[in-house]
Amino acid sequence: MVSGPVDANQPLIALRGIRKHYGDPASGQPLVTVLHGIDLDIYAGEFVAVVGSSGSGKSTLMNILGCLDRPSDGSYHFQGQDVAQFDSDALAWLRREAFGFVFQGYHLIASESASENVEMPAIYSGLPKGERVQRAQSLLQRLGLGERLGNRPNQLSGGQQQRVSIARALMNGGHIILADEPTGALDSHSGAEVMALLRELAAAGHTIILITHDREVAAQAQRVIEISDGRIVGDSASQPEAAPAAATATASASTGEGTRMQLAPVPQGGSASATPLWAELLEAARSAWRGMRLNRVRTSLTLLGIVIGVVSVIVMLAIGEGARRKVVEQMGTMGTAILYMGSKPPATGGPAGQITEEDLDALRELPEIRRVMPVIGDPVTVRYGNADKQVYVFAASEEMPLVHHWKPKLGRYYTDTEDRDLAPLVVLGHKAHKHFFPDTPNPLGRQLIIGTSAFEVIGVMSERGADSGAQDYDDMVFIPYQSGRARVYQAQTQPDYVVVEAMSSEVVNEAEAAIHRVLLARHGGREDFGIGNAAARIQAEAATRQSMAVMLGLIAAVSLVVGGIGVMNVMLMTVRERTREIGIRMAVGARQSDILRQFLTEASLVTLSGGTVGLVVGALVGAVLVLAGVPVVFSIRAMAGAFACAVVTGLVFGYMPAKTAARLDPVRALAGE
Repeated sequence: MVSGPVDANQPLIALRGIRKHYGDPASGQPLVTVLHGIDLDIYAGEFVAVVGSSGSGKSTLMNILGCLDRPSDGSYHFQGQDVAQFDSDALAWLRREAFGFVFQGYHLIASESASENVEMPAIYSGLPKGERVQRAQSLLQRLGLGERLGNRPNQLSGGQQQRVSIARALMNGGHIILADEPTGALDSHSGAEVMALLRELAAAGHTIILITHDREVAAQAQRVIEISDGRIVGDSASQPEAAPAAATATASASTGEGTRMQLAPVPQGGSASATPLWAELLEAARSAWRGMRLNRVRTSLTLLGIVIGVVSVIVMLAIGEGARRKVVEQMGTMGTAILYMGSKPPATGGPAGQITEEDLDALRELPEIRRVMPVIGDPVTVRYGNADKQVYVFAASEEMPLVHHWKPKLGRYYTDTEDRDLAPLVVLGHKAHKHFFPDTPNPLGRQLIIGTSAFEVIGVMSERGADSGAQDYDDMVFIPYQSGRARVYQAQTQPDYVVVEAMSSEVVNEAEAAIHRVLLARHGGREDFGIGNAAARIQAEAATRQSMAVMLGLIAAVSLVVGGIGVMNVMLMTVRERTREIGIRMAVGARQSDILRQFLTEASLVTLSGGTVGLVVGALVGAVLVLAGVPVVFSIRAMAGAFACAVVTGLVFGYMPAKTAARLDPVRALAGE
């Protein structure tokens, strides 16, 4: 923008045929015309009073002059530019840079101090914080409020509040002061002080447009325009052509403030703020935080909804993951990652193959395989004292508890060294213990006769239950593989079957293919072996995981949506309660994007605060559950995801109220409560 002096021969404001209608006959609302073809020229430096009774249309005229409202018909030219061509941002620029409003009701923001109220227009014009604070304090000191900088409006008298509004009008230069009944709510002394200030400003070169119903107040202006029933019925400027010369003389005689009477052309296509985005966000956050503090109860209730949502997501995910791992662990005992392998005659005929130790060693080298465990098992007579029974004697390596995720309840399991040393050791199943030692809680060290050999009891397995309809592991006894071959199953030349544990249930199929490939190569291409895959168990585990994921996803979605709806409801309520504040911000030059950013920042601050508290409370609840013995597994990723989703949900649900606030009509917003 290039600055230049105002042409004294050209009207600063030119109205031609201005009409204003309200109502819409198409929707059943009667059409009411408030202004009837207003023609008016106002020159720079004039002190003009528009006088008329209530309902005459003078306030409507002021709203149009101040670009708070648009006319229904006619043209409005500002410095020769057609205001009808300006978009909302250009109109905001005009209100911010050219006009300064002084309202009868003061229209100060209750939560801001006197200094902060004065600073507001400079925030939207991009003046750095240090400069705007210094200028606001200087203006207030000049107006006799140097000791009231930090006072809020409710701590000021009516006359002091009106002086604050005048200082705000001057913050960005106040080239044109629009004063709507500035003395209407004041006592005579305060009213006289305000009028004295306006006369000083007029003498300094400001253009003053005073709206009043008081003819004594109007008489103090240089020019008086009388309006009645939406029409100009009198104008004291009997020689309008002389007005430019008078304005020029006033401007040339001015000092101090008069140096600011050079207006830049109105920017077209909107106007970007000179303030860095981070500074705007910081200012919006400051205002939002103050609003939250002033409305502690409502803020607390809003935060409670978000906290509950975040805590429920975090805790349910932790409980769900703990339950999932527990289920997977329990399913692991059923063999979800286990394959069974044994010899069989090939389909083409011939003898069954032989599974050798070399074959097992080759399988152990495969990356998909975790463990390989040969097993020999048959019903064998087992005796203790006078008790004997046909018991399935399970001969396997020391890896059996690891493969089947099964732990001893009493004592221990044998080791690999004891297996290689052919140690005569036995571990009892739960029911075998009850059968042979019904009156001996601790049978460790006792001797069982298995077949014809004595074995020492070194442990008792925990209760497990039947793995299938054919076998019950709790009825069995377990002996080392090599010891079993040497002492019980001397006739066995190979294992009855081999249990192979894959690295995980996800690679069972790959493990099966690798086993098939290795054995086929080692057996000369003869498929004289068989591999059993626990496909049904794998599918059951997959279905369990999927169901768990769906359940947790639904819980998270519902919790976050509930929290988001709470944010939306509170933000809609906030917009309704702060309608007048929104109108004030628009009157001093806030753009729609500024209002949108303000309320989105508030929604973000609420959700960020709620999300942070939710993380802390969720961790505390989880700690209590851990102490109570509930299986919970916390995930940093899940916690971060819950926090991020809460913030995003709050922003999504906070956007509509923020958009509603940004689209408010300035005039209606100023009239709101």
